[in-house]
Amino acid sequence: MATTAKKTVKKTPAKRAMSADHKQKLAQGRNESRVVSRYLDAVVAGKGKRGRKRTPESISLQITRIDKEISAATAIRKLELTQRRADLVLEKERLLARVDLTSVEKDFVKVAKSYAARNGISYASFRSLGVPAEVLKKAGISRARS
Repeated sequence: MATTAKKTVKKTPAKRAMSADHKQKLAQGRNESRVVSRYLDAVVAGKGKRGRKRTPESISLQITRIDKEISAATAIRKLELTQRRADLVLEKERLLARVDLTSVEKDFVKVAKSYAARNGISYASFRSLGVPAEVLKKAGISRARS
């Protein structure tokens, strides 16, 4: 008597195809997240510090003063002034390269309401990150919980 070994065939679960509607909603969610993230990054970057605002002109004046002072300074003072000048040049470049919020804001206004509704984001949460009340009003996001 010969015994035959049984072959065990592993069944792989059938791959389920995503519907076109589901794919479209995923793409919409990714796009909205990208737009909201870009706007919030711009708002946070543009907040600046408290106190008197610095302008590129005032920074240029400070750089000019440093350039005059550096020639007569001691070696350690020259080192400090050189670093200060480099910091000022970087700050001036940053001020001149500010993000134009108008186009980013326009895109944000288009998608913010549906993004907030889908993700349970409140008016107060947007405000705590520095989003202006006028922008939230334009987007149709109100203080009242819906």
